[in-house]
Amino acid sequence: MDADVTDSAGPPSDPDRPAEDKPQDRSRDGSREGSGRPEDDAPQDGPPQDDAPQEESPAAPETGEAAPETDEAAAETGEGDSTEGGPAESESKAGAETGPEAAAGADGVQTWADQPKDGIVAARKSHWLRWTALAAAFLVLAAAGVGWWMYKKLDGNITTDTSAAAELKTYEKERPTPVVMDAQNILLIGSDSRAGDNRKYGRDDGGSQRSDTTILLHLAADRKSATAVSIPRDLMVEIPSCSTGDDKKTREQFTQFNTAFELGGTACTIRTVERMTGIRIDHHMVVDFNGFKDMVDAVDGVEICLKEPIDDKDAHLELPAGRQKLNGEQALGYVRARKSIGNGSDTERMERQQQFLGALVNKMQSNGVLLNPTRLYPVLDAATKSLTTDPGLDSLRDLYDLVRGMRDVPTEQVQFLTVPRQPYRNNPNRDELVEPDAGDLFKQLREDKPVAVVPADELEEAERDKESGQDGKPDDAGSESPTPTPTYSGSSAADDLCKQ
Repeated sequence: MDADVTDSAGPPSDPDRPAEDKPQDRSRDGSREGSGRPEDDAPQDGPPQDDAPQEESPAAPETGEAAPETDEAAAETGEGDSTEGGPAESESKAGAETGPEAAAGADGVQTWADQPKDGIVAARKSHWLRWTALAAAFLVLAAAGVGWWMYKKLDGNITTDTSAAAELKTYEKERPTPVVMDAQNILLIGSDSRAGDNRKYGRDDGGSQRSDTTILLHLAADRKSATAVSIPRDLMVEIPSCSTGDDKKTREQFTQFNTAFELGGTACTIRTVERMTGIRIDHHMVVDFNGFKDMVDAVDGVEICLKEPIDDKDAHLELPAGRQKLNGEQALGYVRARKSIGNGSDTERMERQQQFLGALVNKMQSNGVLLNPTRLYPVLDAATKSLTTDPGLDSLRDLYDLVRGMRDVPTEQVQFLTVPRQPYRNNPNRDELVEPDAGDLFKQLREDKPVAVVPADELEEAERDKESGQDGKPDDAGSESPTPTPTYSGSSAADDLCKQ
């Protein structure tokens, strides 16, 4: 066997050995020994060793003994002449599969052609993942930065009234004690200062402020209802002694309500309301004309219906009859107009203000403003720019908690009414409270009990039926009935101004 191998191998420089057989020999070597090293294929000095079958020549079949071994090697490498296409195709295949990668492919490992493709895909995937992570991180940081900027901007818009808080603390002993802790009572004061941008709405008395509109807003402890009670500016009330801006004291006096704000500002107004109602005021807000205008513009206007056209030079308002949407400037003129609409009374103006505020609340809730941060931001921006509050509501977080508590209140449970009043007996141009109706209303709010509000014509009809005994209920004087809910003339945010 050794002699046969030696005769068949021959030196590499044998001229009888075909040159094209050399690659096949190397491929066969790699298949048998798996070394793949070039030095294994180099010619050796001296006779070949028994363990060097890689030098076998295709002439081996002539010996009659080396043929089976050669055929076996060819079968293992897939390079025999039995392949389709003959020796030329075998030679081509052998050339394509030379090297360690070919040997690896035979064992089921990735081939040379596949390796670069998979590497590129993996590199691209890794590259894409890195850029995606970087982009996501950038977006998160950008959103956080924008959110923080918006928060600081809105928070900085609010003006804190520390002087009112200091004076109220001085008179803490005389203030009412809260009855229901979770209920909140907020005094909303609409300032009619003619200073600065508000100069065009009237004469500027050195920048002095008067309370054009004052509303006591009661939020029920369960946050299922909200009752807004308007206090007429011409209502005759007892105003306590208050501190003025020049550190002087005013005398206690019985005069019209809006004098309290003019003489002693917010603290004096709060103490006047607390003395009149027995209700503890938890917070207060002062909003000027521009704040109201901007809020209306932020919700894209509010729709109203006019039975007849309006032309009021004092209110800077000129509107046709019929359904129309008012912008901020028009809305301000509409709620301020007095002599050119209806009977020209302040009572009718307050009712118009209540109806418009109800329509504004309805617009905000029906359009999802309170639940949509992108739509809520312009409203908050408009409100906070012209808002002055006590320290308990001077941050955006505090205001958001307040708005969040009101957003689930049904519009029909957002009620507006005016304190029961009648013309003052000594001056019909002034008002006075009607008792015991006013006292009953204040007691209901103080104890966080329900209040019913119906349109004025329905209330008058119900009172006429009651006086005539035609209330539609059987006469059963012997049975006890629960105390009826006090009913007052007013409106709700669910009312349509075009169906009045």
